[in-house]
Amino acid sequence: MRHFFISLGLPVLLFFAFQITPDNVSAQNTSSLDQDNTESEKVVRVIRFSGNRDVRNGTLRTLVRTDNNREFLGIPRFTPWYYLWRVFRVGESPAYLDREMVGNDIERIEVYYENLGYFEASVDTSIIEYRENRVEVSFIIDEGPRSEINTVSYTGLPEFDNPDRIPGFLGDSEFAGDFLNDSTFAVNEPYEVQKLRREQTRIVNFLKNHGYAAVQRDSVRALAKPVDDDPNAYDILFSIRPGSFYTFGDVHITLSGPEGEGNFDQSEEFSGEPYTTSGHTIYISKESSAQTRFSLLNEQIRYTPGEMFDQSAYLRSVNSFQNLGMLLTNRFALSEEGSAPDYSRSDIPTYFDLQTIPKHSIRAEFFGMRRYGFGTGVGLNYNNNNLRGRADNLTLGINTSLEYVTSNTLSEISPIDEETGERSQTGSTIFQSYEVRAEYTVPRLNFPFQVFRDRSWVRSARTRYALSYSQSNQLFFDINSDIRFNTRYEITHSDRFTSLFDLIEMDIIDTDPSSQFLQNLENQFGEQSIVLARINEDFRPQFSSIIRYTLRNRNTNLIKRNFGYSSEFSAAIGGNVPYLLDRFVFSPGEIKQTLPSPFGISSNALSYSRFLKFSADYRRYFDLTDNTVFALRGFAGFAQPIFDSESIPLNRRFFAGGSNDIRGWNPFRLGPGSISPDEVRVPGGEVKLAAYKELRQIFMRDVLNAQWHVAWHTDAGNVWYGPRSSLLDDDGNELLNDGRFYIDRFYNQIAVGSGFGLRLDWEFIVARFDFTFRVHDLDRGWFENRRGYFSFGIGHSF
Repeated sequence: MRHFFISLGLPVLLFFAFQITPDNVSAQNTSSLDQDNTESEKVVRVIRFSGNRDVRNGTLRTLVRTDNNREFLGIPRFTPWYYLWRVFRVGESPAYLDREMVGNDIERIEVYYENLGYFEASVDTSIIEYRENRVEVSFIIDEGPRSEINTVSYTGLPEFDNPDRIPGFLGDSEFAGDFLNDSTFAVNEPYEVQKLRREQTRIVNFLKNHGYAAVQRDSVRALAKPVDDDPNAYDILFSIRPGSFYTFGDVHITLSGPEGEGNFDQSEEFSGEPYTTSGHTIYISKESSAQTRFSLLNEQIRYTPGEMFDQSAYLRSVNSFQNLGMLLTNRFALSEEGSAPDYSRSDIPTYFDLQTIPKHSIRAEFFGMRRYGFGTGVGLNYNNNNLRGRADNLTLGINTSLEYVTSNTLSEISPIDEETGERSQTGSTIFQSYEVRAEYTVPRLNFPFQVFRDRSWVRSARTRYALSYSQSNQLFFDINSDIRFNTRYEITHSDRFTSLFDLIEMDIIDTDPSSQFLQNLENQFGEQSIVLARINEDFRPQFSSIIRYTLRNRNTNLIKRNFGYSSEFSAAIGGNVPYLLDRFVFSPGEIKQTLPSPFGISSNALSYSRFLKFSADYRRYFDLTDNTVFALRGFAGFAQPIFDSESIPLNRRFFAGGSNDIRGWNPFRLGPGSISPDEVRVPGGEVKLAAYKELRQIFMRDVLNAQWHVAWHTDAGNVWYGPRSSLLDDDGNELLNDGRFYIDRFYNQIAVGSGFGLRLDWEFIVARFDFTFRVHDLDRGWFENRRGYFSFGIGHSF
């Protein structure tokens, strides 16, 4: 009976009695990889793969090191940078043929196939010189049959006090399925070394999390035995040697100040319940310049010295220190010298070497912007990262901006001349805005959620209290004052999942319709009309509150956005705080749906409404090649007034348009529905649907230290009024029908913009320039608007 051993911890994962001999790398009767100087001048122009039925060409291209010069937009043999080098000796030098590298590529491909269970796979090459010093390299692959895993079983697991531990361990297996007995699964799936390796890692981590600290990769071996009646099927046995059981020993923490002088002039010890078991101690030493409380450091320890060793709890402690935001983790180890732990003793001590960063900082920032026009701004921020010695973070900031808005943009809402029927001309203007804000953040969950601090699903947490005051000019309206207070709880569950819970978000906003927008409405409906009075309700001072839960799931680089996915789902209920104040405080027993203005902010009463709001945002990034990314995004949002409320607060509605949304339309200038921007009476909507796609291709690398991308984008979507929105004229006619969402016609009201852009991608920032055409202009129709719309932004649009 044949057996072989799978070593899951080595780069070459399978060992058989054969040797790879890449002597046959040339189809031109070349028997050696040693070539003369003439051969070394051959340039690789084409790389091909054949015979690979089950593995994509793109996957194989990532394995081989033999490469041709970069092709522009993936067009075969179109390599402009190489042509520049040939003519001017600038650009990209030729990709010369290296026969030794081709031989190594053969080995890499064969090992890759072996790891997928193709144990009989073989690879040959054909190198054809189709022109003088121009060659085509082909990798010819014979995959052979793919092996399968028949069963997976486990032996050597230790006994646990908890009888549910073993069933739970088996239920989390990579191969969990139908049981043949109490330790064997029927698998019947393709052989894959990576999956076996993941299972090995899971077993090692499980044992380390349950007291077996000395277990290593070579403590878990996967033995493969061929099935008698099928030589391409294997039974896998994980043989486990857990070693000895360990507990946590003493904890030693040292904290240096920003200068790191090493003069630890303050110390304290914690022993006994609730800190440790009997006979164990937490030792903390720190410099006085660290200005940090001992209790803060002690609270970051997520395990109890003297109890069972748990690697996950140890690593959670490391993460807790790192997430404080006011110190650096210079070293953490299971021995004083940082070497391997002493497994001859029954307990394992832990060591943390920490250092605080400077406590105070001031940062000035200058930024560019484009909303209705081009603008610039300046900001100033002060930060204290260790307030009260508890790692509490205080940020005070102010920023202001100026934006130049052209007469063409302003004329979109200017009054219509009754004689000519055209909009009156108006000059350009400057939109101004400023904001003052204060934010207080603590690195833990505060009331009422402090009971969840030590739960296993809380990797790290923050509580944020934010207060801001702002003023700004808008196209339809001016924000005279906007006061916002928010209490937010942020919980990081894992590398991918984060929960955000806004327990109290209150906003008092005082707006006025812009003079041109108001004059336009008065000319159309009359100063005493019911319609004008209804529209003005949107602009009276409002008090809104919201309770919102958001779940984020991210598996991508937030700057590069070149792989993986990102999703965000949100549910909110609004208006409860002002409703409770109205019913029980200001007018007990009577619902007026208004509140008195606090602090004399406005002479008018504050209106409010109650509503529900939901949104879903999903983004997916496909790395087609090393130089090409295809990105998709979908967004859906719905808001609905509830109970006696008839509308959504202005600042809680959905809007469309802008450089980060539907490009080709200015912010807030698209929709609702098919209503022309100059005929919008009620800004924003309660329904939003949008879809976006973008193809990005790198065409220059390391020019001005940036990667240069060309991008082709298409954005589609709109906003609509919801079913409860209504606006009647003096004759009782509905004015919002063209903007209302109807299932049988909304698809005809989807605006589409498409165009090309340029991305300058530095390591920590991306500058974006887009030129967009309105493929479907809701005013003119399909392909009837030939005007291009330029937009600029920082970061990828999605």
